[in-house]
Amino acid sequence: MSQSILQGHPGNPEANAVGSAVRQRLSLNNGWRFSKFTSSPDSLSYSTMKEWILPSGNDFISNASAQHQRPSGTPPGSTVKYVQSSFDDSSWEAVNLPHDWAIKGPFNAPGVSGGMGRLPSPGVAWYRRNVTMASSDMGKKSYFLDIDGAQSYAMVWLNGHLVGGWPYGYASFRLDLTPYMNTGDGNMLAIRLDNPSDGSRWYPGGGIYRNVWLVVVDTTHISKSGTYITTPSVSKGSATLNLVVELENKGTDSRDVAVQTDIYVYDPATGQTGADIVATFASATVKVAAGGKVSVNSSTKVSNPRLWGPPPGQTPNMYLARTTVSVNNNAIDVYDTPFGIRSLTYDANKGLLVNGQYVRVQGTNNHQDHGSLGSAFHTRAMERQLQILQEMGSNALRTSHNPPAPELLDMADQLGFMVLDEIFDCWNNRKTSNDFHLIFADWEEPDVRAFIRRDRNHPSVIAWSFGNEVGEQGSSSAASTAQPLHDWIHAEDPTRPTTASMNSASAGSSFANVMDIESLNYQGEGMGTSTSSSFPGFHKQYPNKMLWTSESASALSTRGTYIFPVTKANSATVGDNSGGNSTAMYVSAYELYAPSWGSSPDKVFAMQDKYPYVAGEFVWTGFDYIGEPTPYDKARSSYFGIIDLAGFKKDRFYLYQARWRSDFPMAHILPHWTWPDRVGQVTPVHVFSAADEAELFVNGKSQGRLKAAASTYRFRWDAVTYQPGDLRVVTYKDGNQWAVDTKKTAGDAAKLTITADRTAISGDSYDLSYITVSVVDSNGTNVPGASNTITFSISGPAQIVSTDNGDPTDMTAFPSLTRKAFSGLALAIVRSNPGASGLVTVSASANGLTGASVNVQVG
Repeated sequence: MSQSILQGHPGNPEANAVGSAVRQRLSLNNGWRFSKFTSSPDSLSYSTMKEWILPSGNDFISNASAQHQRPSGTPPGSTVKYVQSSFDDSSWEAVNLPHDWAIKGPFNAPGVSGGMGRLPSPGVAWYRRNVTMASSDMGKKSYFLDIDGAQSYAMVWLNGHLVGGWPYGYASFRLDLTPYMNTGDGNMLAIRLDNPSDGSRWYPGGGIYRNVWLVVVDTTHISKSGTYITTPSVSKGSATLNLVVELENKGTDSRDVAVQTDIYVYDPATGQTGADIVATFASATVKVAAGGKVSVNSSTKVSNPRLWGPPPGQTPNMYLARTTVSVNNNAIDVYDTPFGIRSLTYDANKGLLVNGQYVRVQGTNNHQDHGSLGSAFHTRAMERQLQILQEMGSNALRTSHNPPAPELLDMADQLGFMVLDEIFDCWNNRKTSNDFHLIFADWEEPDVRAFIRRDRNHPSVIAWSFGNEVGEQGSSSAASTAQPLHDWIHAEDPTRPTTASMNSASAGSSFANVMDIESLNYQGEGMGTSTSSSFPGFHKQYPNKMLWTSESASALSTRGTYIFPVTKANSATVGDNSGGNSTAMYVSAYELYAPSWGSSPDKVFAMQDKYPYVAGEFVWTGFDYIGEPTPYDKARSSYFGIIDLAGFKKDRFYLYQARWRSDFPMAHILPHWTWPDRVGQVTPVHVFSAADEAELFVNGKSQGRLKAAASTYRFRWDAVTYQPGDLRVVTYKDGNQWAVDTKKTAGDAAKLTITADRTAISGDSYDLSYITVSVVDSNGTNVPGASNTITFSISGPAQIVSTDNGDPTDMTAFPSLTRKAFSGLALAIVRSNPGASGLVTVSASANGLTGASVNVQVG
């Protein structure tokens, strides 16, 4: 079978200790019972539970006097029937995690706006399942619940006792179950979530949408996120490593322990280390008091290090630090920390240097949903997105606008993406009525410190962002909030710079003064059609700070849709007479149109080239996402993506590929060439290519040979008259033929073709195969306007979990097996059954067309 990313690495520093005698990290993803309610079924709320929940963040509040004391007495909720072991939940839905309760729809949920994706994400829900404690573990082991993400206001009970909770829906957190555990398998774990209406600007999903783990370890052990590795000195010949190991003792007696850490070469694709130890930190013996914590600091050197860096110019090599904690030469804990060795330089005039080499930041922003799979994290879905982005030439990600799933950073480490790791979309000033501003003051420090500790060993992370376009940015008092965030980040990780994204703050403002990197949203290239750039002002004000664009473009389009006439400008604001159709709710794919604040890629490129000290950009966005359907609020999903919601490439993909992979021979023609109602009419033809010359032919007749002009990023033949037949472009670079592309006029739809992105997947109930169906004519040419209704079916040990077509106006529920083609394409996503093996056949049919099928091997 084909090997998937992270096949051997579940995405946590403790991963390789799974199943060991000293530390177990057990998945709790399977076997849950679930019920969702449209109104509160239990009289509980965050406000009534707040005083009991706040102590869950105490480990991340540095001032002991500011930590929270759990109130005495019985907390609210102890009598709620759902927390009781005796409650019969057999009528509830059986689910496995990760789980997004809203993604199955239907669309147009009452009270849910287009901004939140029109899906039923708001509501209160309960999850229940049993966990087991071995009788031999009583008094010797600690039992921790690790939740990677739950949307939102999570509260956890065990055996009727409130354990704690964490309100921020994007946070990863740990709760200590030990005081409430009984021996045997009768420990009832109950988790309550409350997802508010109007709680987000985009689709948040709902539920326990990331992985959940039970960590079983000796009462004296390495804390969660308890190792921190830095590389203060790096060269080709040697690297100095500094290591901090934090130990904690949950037992009743002090312990004298020995701490030893060895370094190995590490392959994240297999989860395997090399056989040889390449370096060792000096061992140390320390006493850990009962109920206390202690840190052990040490240093070592690695000779001739294999450096981590972004491809194609560098290789993302990884190492693993294996830390063993022993008592009387008997190991009581083993903790693995994957990491990379690299140096980063943030130069105000040159941009970003990785290991001394200049690397232009070619990044995208992305929200966390996986299209029709929703917010429930799927490793293969994330892998596919990153592979498509890397094919385009992208080398960087901004986690808009929240901490990502831990596995995303593992993949970024492995593939060599650089990450701007972001935590907040708002602070105290609201963006929606029920967003994070309601709890920011209570949770800002615990959320920030926990976030940094979780992610700081990842070599892919190159900077920390503590805010996106926050409402405070224009206030003279903005620094009073920004400065503590900046300081907490540097207290946890002094090796990386901080930043926050500004769409209106000016150079010299108290807000801009706080951060280490100046991150501009849109104002660098000039808002809308303006060419007034803020780059020079920021560069002058901060001559020693690196500057980049944290959100660029916000260009809009719907795949395969072309609207006439076409603007002569290099960027235009969308409207009914400018690339938009508000009736159909489509935007032209000539890739020249944007909202009032945005710009086409062409305009962004020109402004970045004009100011070469700008380190690069993060485009808004790599993929379309559910919700925020600018400019048409009645739609279901966004228009911003370079790639549509189904993962099909828009024409814009090739414009960025020409820019970001300028050494890759490629030419791409747009639009399609099937226009039966435009015969004899002017139909502009554009070509994206890194070539320096291009000649276009219509039915063999030259339309002219063009040279690439300065500050232009496409070849344009705007006076071409449409005649059916074929388009052909021949491009040249340095006088030699570079790349060729053709488009042919399609006939009537005659049949379907079907392909699988992977024809072999594992039988683990998580692996996926993406099935693409194309409507073609009798010659196999895609019919670009085809909207035939396609019905999918499947046989064998797998299921079709969702379908899509990339159309932002399609309100068909994602689990539907019937889906109209959009611009000639449709998608089905197949997931293997648990423990399955065998041949799966996926078939597609449509009335009046010859159907097609494809085989996928499972197991």
